[in-house]
Amino acid sequence: MSMNSCELVPEIGSHEELIVRLKSSSECINYVLLDIDNFANINAAYDYDVGTKVLCQVAKYLTIVKKNNSQLYRYSADRFILINTESSKKELETFCESILSFFSQTELPILKDTTIIVSLSIGVSIDVGLDNIINAELAMKESRISKRNHYIIYDKDTEYVRSQQKNIYWILKIKEAVENENILAYFQPIVNNKTGKIDKYECLARIKDADEIISPYMFMEAARVTGSLSYVTKSLIIQSCKKFANNDLEFSINITQEDLLLGFLEFFLLKNTQKYNIDPSRIVLEMLEQITTLDNEIIIQQLNSLRAKGFKIAIDDFGAENSNMSRLLEIHPDYLKIDGAFIKNIVDDEKSQIIVDAIVFMCKKGGIKIIAEFIHNEAVQAKVKSLGIEYSQGYYFGEPKPDLIGE
Repeated sequence: MSMNSCELVPEIGSHEELIVRLKSSSECINYVLLDIDNFANINAAYDYDVGTKVLCQVAKYLTIVKKNNSQLYRYSADRFILINTESSKKELETFCESILSFFSQTELPILKDTTIIVSLSIGVSIDVGLDNIINAELAMKESRISKRNHYIIYDKDTEYVRSQQKNIYWILKIKEAVENENILAYFQPIVNNKTGKIDKYECLARIKDADEIISPYMFMEAARVTGSLSYVTKSLIIQSCKKFANNDLEFSINITQEDLLLGFLEFFLLKNTQKYNIDPSRIVLEMLEQITTLDNEIIIQQLNSLRAKGFKIAIDDFGAENSNMSRLLEIHPDYLKIDGAFIKNIVDDEKSQIIVDAIVFMCKKGGIKIIAEFIHNEAVQAKVKSLGIEYSQGYYFGEPKPDLIGE
């Protein structure tokens, strides 16, 4: 099936004709993007001839079920566009539901004695001109994430669309920060609970935007989506090594799955430890808890190699999301940081106490030292110390600052 048409559906418009239609129209258009779910699997399971046959049958059925005043276009490999200018929003909803219902009950013959049923995802935009393309794409992605149904009409005020717009904003900010060297390292103290002294620091990323200092919670997801995390990590490594070159304190740097998969980390760390004369044993690499090491031999090999060079390993935010015992057995970190959600409520919340007790018992048996985060008052610190937790970190001791305490 060519990009322009299907031989079984000669009246279907091409991608080029669609763009001309959108550019030339000044009226509001109902723009319906239809995507065949998992179409690549059809090609893989059968062959491209079967895939082409499926596309032609879908196109043919769409011309049958579409409204008389609608025009059908081939947008890309497995995507079609239906356009009309007359339907109300309620009519559009009914139309999308009827299309989904039709294909869920329609068997498509692909080979002798073989049929399949395809499903569609639908994103709808009601706007003027080329804006419909982006809006419908966002609606399509939201429909697949929400799992509530297989169609969504674009709404600029939904949480998903706002998050995407926020990502676009921060993508630009990160680009500016990299170009202007405005990614900054801030340092938060970690206290030894036996001596009461600062033994180490965690190095944290910030972005300087004019006179404002931006927290990583605002920009890290955008950095991940755009592949910019490595720039943040490299900047932190350089600034942290420079900061700790003239003392003997330990310091930790957050690393991500992307950092490990890109394969630059060991070389870059060794280059900067040599430049600033820092023993690798003073650097703790904090693995963000989402790192899926159990299924990735490349990551395990890198962690083992880094440890062999002297670097220490910590698991961050243990107790949340993907935490499990097998991760600890596999990695056997030097440090484990308990998720702050359990620490901040540990004085009054019985469930938090039970979870922290279990983690402490497990780490003591395994010879893993524990760092408790989110220490925000004296009562929480007293409870943490009573449990035998070795280190504490939080605003009770100091918030992240561009300088070390005492400098």
